Amino acid sequence: MDLELKGKVALVFGAGGGLGGAIARSLAGEGVRVVVADIDEAAAENTTAIKGAGNEALTMGWDVGDLSTIEGRLASIEKAFGSVDILVNNTGGPPPTPAAGQSSQDWSKFFDSMVRSVIAVTDAVLPGMRQRKWGRIITSTSSGVVAPIPNLGMSNALRMALVGWSKTLAAEVGRDGITANIVLPGRIATGRITFLDEQKAKREGRSVEEVAAQSTASIPVGRYGRPQEYGDAVTFLASPRASYITGSVIRIDGGLIPSI
Repeated sequence: MDLELKGKVALVFGAGGGLGGAIARSLAGEGVRVVVADIDEAAAENTTAIKGAGNEALTMGWDVGDLSTIEGRLASIEKAFGSVDILVNNTGGPPPTPAAGQSSQDWSKFFDSMVRSVIAVTDAVLPGMRQRKWGRIITSTSSGVVAPIPNLGMSNALRMALVGWSKTLAAEVGRDGITANIVLPGRIATGRITFLDEQKAKREGRSVEEVAAQSTASIPVGRYGRPQEYGDAVTFLASPRASYITGSVIRIDGGLIPSI
């Protein structure tokens, strides 16, 4: 199937990591010109190796929590590739914490880096999308927005804010040819999942292998997801083929999330 994406410009945040990198590679495979953005520029450079396959990619070190850099970064993208057609919002999360007892400073810090930053970048690219009557806003959050994950209290709460924002935004921009969707990873085999398994093993006095085996047993397909599977699903949502999907929360979880 031709996803009709060749020549589009995508800005992918967190693209030096497992999920963001997979999304960037999948988009590039469809002929998209990809801006590989990450706070860790060296990690972003590793993903930008997709250029070796004849694809166009631009590495950009970007601390998305620093709102003062947005205008300049977007100007650089415009000069190199043109206006952003596809925005993939993908931020890191806070460390594991209970919901109670966290400092107001930490709540503010992670609200700024996980929520306020996403809204600010989206607001910056929306005028161009509206002018062209085409755009995709895809925001990667967490399965915790559907079924809160124990000991990820701050993450569950802050990522839920993005679900309400995205749903509201979808209603506002739909007639401009722009879609806005949320994607939820289940347990995808990335460094973040390894870290969470290690933290749980430490808390419970068990081996990481035991924790991973128990987790895998709870997934109907019987395994952790592959990053490429996540990236390919996002690429479909970014395409004209998915023009009638908006305001949705898409689970890419192997059936893990127990609620309907």
